[in-house]
This record gives sequence, structure tokens and C-alpha cells, in this order.
Amino acid sequence: MFENLSERLERSFQLLKGQGKITEINVAETVKEIRRALLDADVSYKVAKDFCDRVKTKAMGSDVLTAVKPQQMMVKIVRDEMALFMGSESSDINVKGSPAVVLVAGLNGSGKTTFCGKLALYLKSRKGMRVMLAACDCFRPAAVDQLKTLGEGVSVPVFSIEGEKDPVKVALEAISQAKREGYGAVIVDTAGRLVLDKELMEEISRLHRAVNPSETLFVVDAMTGQDAVESAKAFNEAIDYDGVVLTKMDGDTRGGAALSIKSVTGKSIKFVSTGEKMEALDAFHPGRVADRILGMGDVVSLVEKAQEQFDEKQARELKKKIAHDKFTLVDFYEQIQQVKKMGDIKDLASMLPGMDKAMKDVDIDNRTAFKSTEAIIQSMTPWEREHPEELNGSRRKRIADGSGTGIAEVNRLLKQFEGTRTRMKSAGTGSLLQRMKGFRH
Repeated sequence: MFENLSERLERSFQLLKGQGKITEINVAETVKEIRRALLDADVSYKVAKDFCDRVKTKAMGSDVLTAVKPQQMMVKIVRDEMALFMGSESSDINVKGSPAVVLVAGLNGSGKTTFCGKLALYLKSRKGMRVMLAACDCFRPAAVDQLKTLGEGVSVPVFSIEGEKDPVKVALEAISQAKREGYGAVIVDTAGRLVLDKELMEEISRLHRAVNPSETLFVVDAMTGQDAVESAKAFNEAIDYDGVVLTKMDGDTRGGAALSIKSVTGKSIKFVSTGEKMEALDAFHPGRVADRILGMGDVVSLVEKAQEQFDEKQARELKKKIAHDKFTLVDFYEQIQQVKKMGDIKDLASMLPGMDKAMKDVDIDNRTAFKSTEAIIQSMTPWEREHPEELNGSRRKRIADGSGTGIAEVNRLLKQFEGTRTRMKSAGTGSLLQRMKGFRH
């Protein structure tokens, strides 16, 4: 996401390269290019103008440090203003109540129902809550079945009433049952429409009043750009929601919605959905997103993803193995599985500073990234995985034939494994994930 915007901003900063100081002329030229970059990213003219006016005022202000190069100072100013425009600080979801009720609204095709499933998994796995989904989309025929399939996938029950056309009745009965059975949260999936209409607004307003949710979220497709901002504005006037969810952020989006919604509606973006997997839901952090847009990476998010897969007991055992030279290909294979669970490999790599541009034209398929490595290890006998140093020529040939690879690939893997084992031992740690656990921003 934001790929084109990042490139355009980088080009605008180049106008200040080699300049000895910030002047009204070079700032004006740079800000003009920044405004063009924002408009090209589908940011509204008013938001782009307000943003650039603030950047220009700060750049020409008396607090600009003379010891810092103009290009570096402009990057810092743009980064801080961008974070401010997107909400400055992350805003957590409010799940207080017995049970907490989260009402999810949006247009058809925005990914609303899928988000409900993702949110259920998020609250269950990250906040340790017992969650129930309420199928209150009584308009779309397949909506209840879709929600049930999603609920089954994340092991969360779905409450529905067959043949019931009143979403308020379904929601209230779901909440009542959740209260009796001790659930911590009820996520209410609502009906959408293809366009904004009076009927939709009246129904969602009535449902909102009836369930009195602790949190109301509006789901919007980030790829619809300024249309997303306009629909967010209209829904906010109807139900005064608490936060926005941007879906399809891994698609061909120019980023205008993310940069404009807070400024236009006054409501924070709370979540971004970045993939098909149910785990592909992240809390929105304005500062981190601004860092990524400006090529500074997002190491903190990378660390958090690693910590989600971190198993402290397993890491302690692994550390002992490494200390006694007992780290084997079995352990190596398990480390690969942990990395795969963290998410898209290309996206993870782009969180490292400077890697966004380097990864731009690299085609990495998560399904095949470790395919040959896994096939080679799986073609070994249990004894061979525990004693890789005993793999002679004939064993290596058999493994290559069994995995559909070549001897050169088997040799390369064994060399990589030895290098990994050596580096991990010298670092005195159980794994990359364990090292990350102690990281602090």
C-alpha cells in the first residue's frame, strides 16, 4: 500500500537535496510537489491543501533546526503532520460491558462480514475473550451462511434466527443469550446496500439505538478512495460511529482514504485488513503508517507479529539445545513454520527500514517461499533430521530425488542450516522471535 505515494514524496524531497538552508522558494517548490503527490493518491483537494499549508508553516517556522539538513527536516515535518492527520495515536477498540456489543456497519462489498469474522478471532486470540457473532443481516440471502462459515473457521459461535426479518430482534436475543452464557463480546453483523439509501440509514439507526453498542465500527473498502470518505461521512451523520475499518489495504490502493478519513469525519481508523487470511487484521497506528509511507520501515509492528508467535517455553528449550550443539533440522523446520505464521513474507520484509523499495519488484509467493526447503527436510528420515552432519553423498542424492530438487539445493540448505546454527549459538539466543521479545520501541 501507498507505493506510488511513497515514490512521489521521495521525488519531492529531492528538490531540497544539496540545499544549504530552507528558504521560502525551495519550500514552496517542495510543498507544491507534495500536494500533487497527495492529490494523485486520491486525497481530497481540501485535505491536501490543509496538510500542505501546515507543512509550509512549520517548515518556515522559527523552530527549524539549522544543524539539520533541509531535506531531512522536511521529511520529519511531513512525517509528523501525516501521523497527525491520520489520528496521531492509535485508538483501541472499546470492549467494556457484560457483554460488550460491537456493531459493524458498512456498504455491500466492503468486506464487512469478513471483518466480523476477523474481529472475532482478534478479540478471542489477542484479548482472550469469549466471543459470539450475531447474524443480523436479514436482507442478503447468503449473509447468514457466510457468517456461519467464518465463525466455524475461527471456532466462534454464530447466533441466528431462521426466517427472522427484523435485525433488532435477532440482535437483542443474541445479546440476551450471550449474557446468560457468560460471553465477553457480541459482534453484530448488519445488512449493507450497494448504495447509500434512506432505508439502510433508518434500519442501521434503529438497530444502533436498540442495542446501544459499546463500540460501533464502519467498514469501508480502501480501494474506493474518495467514495470511501464520502460514505464514511454519511454513515457518521446517521449513527455517530466510534471508528473506521479500512479493508483491502493490500490491494491496488492509493491511500487517499487512510489519509483523509480522520480529517473529514473526525473519527479514527481503528483497524486495517490486509489479506484473505482471518489473521490478517491489524490495529491502525498512524505514526507507523507514516513511517512506512516515508520509507522508514515499521520495526515495531514486525516485532509485535513475532511476539504473537513466540512460545516462551519452546524458546527456552531451543536455547538449551543451541548451547549444547543440539539444534537440529527439526528445530530449523519449526522456526520456518513460525515465520510463515507471521504473515506475508514480502510485507514482513518491507517493514524493515529501506526494504520497501528493494522489495517492490520482488515476487514472493507465501505458499511457495519455503516449499523446496520444507520438501527437502520432509524427505529425510527422522534420524537424518537429528543428525544432519551424517548426510553423505548417497543420502543427499536420495533426499534430492525424494524432494524433487537437486543435490545442489540440498547442499545449499545444509550450508544455510549450519550458518544459522553458528550465528544463533554466537548470539546466545533461542531464536529470532526470542530476541524480538525483549525489543522496546
